[in-house]
Amino acid sequence: MMIIQFCGLSGSGKTTLATQVKTLLHKQGISVEVIDGDVYRKTLCADLGFSKADRNENIRRLAAVANSYAVKGIIPIICAINPYEDVRLQIAQRYSNVKTVYINCSLDVLMQRDTKQLYQKAMLPKGHPDRIGNLSGVNDPFEIPQRPDLVITTDKQSVDVSAQELLAFVLSVYALIPTQISSRQ
Repeated sequence: MMIIQFCGLSGSGKTTLATQVKTLLHKQGISVEVIDGDVYRKTLCADLGFSKADRNENIRRLAAVANSYAVKGIIPIICAINPYEDVRLQIAQRYSNVKTVYINCSLDVLMQRDTKQLYQKAMLPKGHPDRIGNLSGVNDPFEIPQRPDLVITTDKQSVDVSAQELLAFVLSVYALIPTQISSRQ
């Protein structure tokens, strides 16, 4: 059993990397499920806002979903901003073999990418009707993980290189999982 919890700012490449690695692992006969925070915000977590308490509850719910996959021998990858160290540590303590992967990307590059126009909206003047006041890393906290199991710097390497780095990490951890779990697929 293994759970991978990503953390990283919006636009850093979390879902892109997870999706690419899922494809690569499937080719090797390893089952993976991508738990995309944006998708679950529309369903399981639709009742939550963006306060610290709500963000932490969001991660707790995503981790519970991830655990339901992990106990079946499927590797879940939680793709969410996951901004707070305390809840990341709670998840690592609550569930077996949780690995934290920090998807690091500079704010300058994120502002250039800005695929969802979130950074542009966060930088609007106070009082502007389109301004976002809760963007992690800009006008809401993002705590860099103290001891991540892996750091992938997506602004300094290509998606393919980043995916290969993540793939190698997952395979190295996967090789250590007892065979009775890894053979359930």
